[in-house]
Amino acid sequence: MNSLLSVCDVENDIENIINLAGDFKNGKIKEKPLRNKTLAMIFEKSSTRTRVSFEVGMYELGGTALFLSTNDLQIGRGEPIKDTAKVLSRYVDGIMIRAKKHSDVVELAKQSDIPVINGLTDLEHPCQAFADMLTIKEYKNNFNGKLTFVGDGNNVSNSLLLICAYLGMDFTIACPKGYEINEDIYKKGKEIGSKTGSEIIVTDDLGLALKDADIVYTDVWVSMGDEKESKKRHADFKPYQVNTESMKLAKEDAIFMHCLPAIRGEEVTSDVIDGKQSVIYDQAENRLHAQKAILYHYLKE
Repeated sequence: MNSLLSVCDVENDIENIINLAGDFKNGKIKEKPLRNKTLAMIFEKSSTRTRVSFEVGMYELGGTALFLSTNDLQIGRGEPIKDTAKVLSRYVDGIMIRAKKHSDVVELAKQSDIPVINGLTDLEHPCQAFADMLTIKEYKNNFNGKLTFVGDGNNVSNSLLLICAYLGMDFTIACPKGYEINEDIYKKGKEIGSKTGSEIIVTDDLGLALKDADIVYTDVWVSMGDEKESKKRHADFKPYQVNTESMKLAKEDAIFMHCLPAIRGEEVTSDVIDGKQSVIYDQAENRLHAQKAILYHYLKE
C-alpha cells in the first residue's frame, strides 16, 4: 500500500506536493475532493499543530477526521498492530499516526490496506518538512540556498536533510558530538545529494555551519521521550543557542524557522523568535496547507 512514512516515499512527487500546498493556500483549488472520505488520527504523543492541521485539513477538503488517542484504542491495551490495522482498514480511508516508534508505523503500514501517513515518529517528521519547504519557497522563491539546522539530530532534522537533498538544497547541521544525524539518513542524503548538487554537512562548529546560511532552523533540546536526559542535554546544547549574535553569523537576509513548540530562552531567545527575521507563524500556518496537499495526494480517488 502506498504510504508516507518517510520523505523518501515521495521522492518523485516532492515538488508537486509543495506546489499543490501552495495552490491550496492561494485558493486555486476550491472543490471538496475528499468528500465522504474519513481519516483515523492515532496519537501516542501530544500534539497541537499536527492534530489541528490534519483535522481542519480534512474538514476543508470535505472529509471527516477521527481523533484517537492510545487510551481510546485497544492497541493501548496490547492489541496487535496487525489487528488494529486490518480493522481500521475496513472503517476508514486513511490513517495518520503520531507514534513513539518508527518501527510501529512501518508495521502499521505493512498490515494496512489503506494509506498510512507518518505524523511524527522518533525517526522522521515528513509532514513538517513539506510545510517548511513551502515556507522557504514563499520567502526565498527557490531551493538554491543553504539551510542550517542548529541542535539535535532528531526526527525533524532527519526529514529536513532528506528533503533538502532531493531538492538540491544545501543542508548543514550544527550539533554537539554525540547528537549527530541518523547515520543511515546521512548516508542516504549524501547519496541523493551527489546527484542533485545538494551539499550535506554535519559539524560541531556553529560558526562554520551558520556561514552563508539562508535559513537558520532550530528545535527544542529535549524532545518528547528524551526527558530523562534533560540535564545533560541542556549542558551540551547551551553553546548552540540561536540568539542575536549567532544570527549575525548567517546571511543578512536569513530567515529564522522553528517547528514549535519553542522553549524561549533555551534553544532560541525571544528577541530572535519574535524578531523581523522570524517566519515561525507562517511556517506553522503552512502545516495546514501541506497537510491538505498530502491528504489529497494519498486519499483522492
